[in-house]
Amino acid sequence: MAINGQQQGREVLSAVHYRTGEAVAVTLENGLIGSIEKLEGISGEEADSLPIVAPGLVDLQINGYCGLDFNTLPYREGLASEFIRKLWMEGVTSSYPTVITNSAEAIEEAMRSIADACRRDAAVEAGVAGIHLEGPFITPEDGARGAHGRAYVGPPDWELFQRWQEAAEGRIRIITLSPEWEGSAAFISRCAESGVVVSIGHTAATPEQIAEAVAAGARMSTHLGNGSHPMLQRHPNYIWEQLAQDRLWSCIIGDGFHLPEQVLKVVMKVKGEQAILVSDAVALSGLPPGEYETHVGGSVVLTPEGKLHLAGNDKILAGSAQMLLFGIRHLAKAGLADWRDAWEMASIRPSAFMGLPSAEGLSPGSPADLALLRHKEDGIELVGTYKSGIAVMKREALT
Repeated sequence: MAINGQQQGREVLSAVHYRTGEAVAVTLENGLIGSIEKLEGISGEEADSLPIVAPGLVDLQINGYCGLDFNTLPYREGLASEFIRKLWMEGVTSSYPTVITNSAEAIEEAMRSIADACRRDAAVEAGVAGIHLEGPFITPEDGARGAHGRAYVGPPDWELFQRWQEAAEGRIRIITLSPEWEGSAAFISRCAESGVVVSIGHTAATPEQIAEAVAAGARMSTHLGNGSHPMLQRHPNYIWEQLAQDRLWSCIIGDGFHLPEQVLKVVMKVKGEQAILVSDAVALSGLPPGEYETHVGGSVVLTPEGKLHLAGNDKILAGSAQMLLFGIRHLAKAGLADWRDAWEMASIRPSAFMGLPSAEGLSPGSPADLALLRHKEDGIELVGTYKSGIAVMKREALT
């Protein structure tokens, strides 16, 4: 495979293993990790000069980045190619571009455009692990519906979904829906049988409907704690029920704005290895602070701290403007997780959940999708990214 005009070959990378702290030689061969061997006779000072090597990040929910938006149609030429390459600057080696509620025709066009980009560009094909369809089979209720257009919300429709899946050439791997609709269980079962992960989100479902959805094959919660009503019955409610369902993995936005630290802590404690970090980033992520006009929220403000809110009300979020690296740093800085565990919440765990080859992390035979890091006073810094064994981003000369 060739990416950015570079062919896969053989390279030996000297680095410090993110988990063990040992200096290692990582051999990259034909896009895979060939071997990992401990480097003998390395002094502490020499080890300190080496970058830290970790598995590449995997984002299960990302709407856009740096002005590139998967929900503004038609896509401009090269959008997906530019998007994947910009994600390398954030250590993201695999992602699930997220298309939200829209007209049937618009969703079909988005699916066809992404599939076409995958066929045209090897980097896009390698970087897009699948498509996440968020809606339109969600709740019509205000609050829990979020920014999704009410006019396009409706009950699950298998024939319509198959039309979109055909346009995507089978690339829809995640669908977010609400199981409150009649016929949801049958739809969920058919999705699960076809290998599509069903995630519960933007819902007003009862605990009984959620339990039925899980029994039918639902396996994930989309940005748990967000996309919900501003006021809920204290118990039972759909957040408690999703936390209590052992077979549901929970995706959480760890930017420090979407969920308070207490909620992050509770979800992480309850779900353990089944807690996954997502960015849910919108197109304004990666752009300078300032006021912007958007097609969804209208006039919005991106603060220097990284919060994105409506211009008229700083208490109402207008989406996520931070990437996975930001979330990892936040969890570590807040003392909610060791940075290595937080890193795995955004790399190995989503890979394992989705059944990706990268689930084995830094192991011989795994894809050589890697991130190179340095320690800084305020946390970790990304200094390099490898995709399929090819150095696709370097911020400094690496030994």
